[in-house]
Amino acid sequence: MHHAEQIVGTRDLSDEQLAAEAAREGSDGPAFVAIVDRFQDRVWRVCYRLMGNAEDASDASQEVFVRLFLQRAQFEGRSKYSTWMHGIAIRTCLMMRRGRGRRKKHEEVAQQHGTERHERSQRDLAATAIDVEQMLEILEDEDRAMLIMKYAEGYNYEELSEMFERSVSGCKMRLSRARDRLKERFPEHSFGNDED
Repeated sequence: MHHAEQIVGTRDLSDEQLAAEAAREGSDGPAFVAIVDRFQDRVWRVCYRLMGNAEDASDASQEVFVRLFLQRAQFEGRSKYSTWMHGIAIRTCLMMRRGRGRRKKHEEVAQQHGTERHERSQRDLAATAIDVEQMLEILEDEDRAMLIMKYAEGYNYEELSEMFERSVSGCKMRLSRARDRLKERFPEHSFGNDED
């Protein structure tokens, strides 16, 4: 009965209170279980956007929660818990993307010829349907992740600064360069502006 009361009690806690409670737990107690329940869909969605497919997103989100568990006492409350957690998710996905980079390069070479034929047959549809994921693939992983977190997840520059461990001005510069690269490659589309 006591355990059930603890679980029910965690629902009323803010993310930050829950994180503080999880840090005090010696193992994966009710507070950490509640964190996983509360954030698993959001973490998976971010991982999917950064990894590009469901299988890699599932692997990455599992790794994120392992890291959250191991680092649960390191959250200092200087930002929202969700910002801190998404920073761990981003770093985990970037590390995993770098790790699979060599394997992916070999697969891409094998698929290149089929892709070129497919692109030729799809040119007429390009004006009406855009593969945003494909467009973002021309960017470096960190730039891609930053664009996704800014425009798809709605984080502000201060939050991005914490997630990516860069200055606010560094984040603005990086996003501006990433948008410029997209505009150069895809001039027919707009990609936000520097005031965002």
